[in-house]
Amino acid sequence: MHDLVILIISCALLGCVVGFLAGLLGIGGGLIIVPVLSSLLVHFNVVAVDHVLVIAIATSLASILFTSTSSALAHHKNQNVPWEIAPWVMSGVGLGALISGFAASLIPEQLLRIVFAVSVVFIAARMVLSARNKPVAVKPMPRGPIIGAISAVMGGLSGLIGIGGGALIVPLLHYFSVDIKKAIGCAAACGIVIALFGSVGYISAGWQVTDLQHGFAGFVYLPALLGIVITSWFMAPIGAKATHYLPVSTIKKVFAVLLVIIALQMVFS
Repeated sequence: MHDLVILIISCALLGCVVGFLAGLLGIGGGLIIVPVLSSLLVHFNVVAVDHVLVIAIATSLASILFTSTSSALAHHKNQNVPWEIAPWVMSGVGLGALISGFAASLIPEQLLRIVFAVSVVFIAARMVLSARNKPVAVKPMPRGPIIGAISAVMGGLSGLIGIGGGALIVPLLHYFSVDIKKAIGCAAACGIVIALFGSVGYISAGWQVTDLQHGFAGFVYLPALLGIVITSWFMAPIGAKATHYLPVSTIKKVFAVLLVIIALQMVFS
């Protein structure tokens, strides 16, 4: 019981960091939650190493459901969700995320680590490059079914590595000349769908592997989810306000370096 309380407190502290960075940098908390929670679950002997990554990813997705909802409501209030394209994108990412929830349990642990690490390095590189404001040519948005199919791939990868998808969806929409604020708003709405459908997949896939008596709903570890959610929900707005006072471009570069270190540590651990 004592270890469980410490674990929940540790996850609450993790939620503070994740929520603040999500608000400050506009990224999904999964990039931080997955590696840190993996270490915590192993340290407290909650789960065997063979299943730790898939449980960390599933729990990360479940927590993103709450933070994405808060973020999406704020963006909708500010009229920054482009509803003319959002249904196609949301349908695509939802399908991809649902499939990923079942697929992740079938992928070998080390391969899943490599997929996560490569994705994190890609996102880190994009964060550094996003500081450069180069003019780009206007590119027309593809038709609904095409953007839906592309979004399904993005949703599948997001669900597979346990992130909300903003780091992948925002550059995709911005590439097709969607205003950056509206791209972020659409990504926030998509984060709800990715987290919801991805969580359903992970819960269903793990229902026969774990049990509720030990704090699991499928592959989602409920005590860790509680700890993360109770603080990240309140810290995200604080991080968003901090963008007016902190040099975000510099923070992005420092954070990108941190992500690369985390990715390398996950592959070689």
